[in-house]
Amino acid sequence: MSTTDTKTAPSPDDHGFTISKKKKWPWAVGAVAVTAAIIATVAINAGSGTKSPNNVAGATLTVVTAEGNHAEQALVNFVAEEVAPKYGIKVAFKGLADSTTLNRAVSTGEVAGTIYQHKLWLSQVLEANPDFKLTAAVPVFRWGFGIWSEKYKTVEEIPNGATISLYSDPANEAQGLWLLERAGLIKLADGVDKWKSTQKDIAENPKNIKFKLLDFAAQSRSLPDLDATVGYTEYYVAAKVPLEQQIYAPAAPDEFAGQLTIGSEFQDTENVKNLVKAFQDPAVQEFLRTDPAVKDLLIPIDAK
Repeated sequence: MSTTDTKTAPSPDDHGFTISKKKKWPWAVGAVAVTAAIIATVAINAGSGTKSPNNVAGATLTVVTAEGNHAEQALVNFVAEEVAPKYGIKVAFKGLADSTTLNRAVSTGEVAGTIYQHKLWLSQVLEANPDFKLTAAVPVFRWGFGIWSEKYKTVEEIPNGATISLYSDPANEAQGLWLLERAGLIKLADGVDKWKSTQKDIAENPKNIKFKLLDFAAQSRSLPDLDATVGYTEYYVAAKVPLEQQIYAPAAPDEFAGQLTIGSEFQDTENVKNLVKAFQDPAVQEFLRTDPAVKDLLIPIDAK
């Protein structure tokens, strides 16, 4: 049986996929419950009567991600400069502080879309915020995601009784368990929904691996003290962990692909339809394959 060492849930100022101390990534479930004070710092005026740029010909369509996400910012900027003009639209990037603000802005039409969340995370957002009207329009990329270790060069070297860290939010804990199963370190129970799995779903743990749940900021800092960790390539690169310490990194499954998410009420507007076409343009996948700003961090959607 596996054992769990669960870290106390992070405070609102220290959770999520963090690039710097006060900048949060949107995958951690704690971000769904962001305080009203944070929300109030961004103008989300659903009832103000202001017309959405989605409905205005020639308006700039803003695509948002979490602050500090440099690879996703590079992708949006590429679309804005190189692809959007082909479809007769103007696109701009904006970073916002947290998941709730981000998704509310998309839902109300203040911004046109976001590319920061995968299928399971979006489902958790909608469950926590039933008033949000969001639609996943098209998958765009796969995040680099792998097993990291300072101590071992291969998965096979990980010893009996090893301690491995998973992310502390449910969506990415499930992805971490999927990866450990694919690496042959554990086996999940037959019939379990692997995209929602927890440690309770582990049927076989032949090396008696112990699990430690840590938030995004803590995980890479703790790498020297652990046998291995499971996390996003971009965060480790940002923390200056050598890519050679990523010892296993297959392409993520479709359920964990980053999606262009749009407001459901605006999906039939010409602006948003053209935005979707822009992100589907083959040039986007070529950019992901070749550009140094995103290579190995955001993986092409057709990667196997």
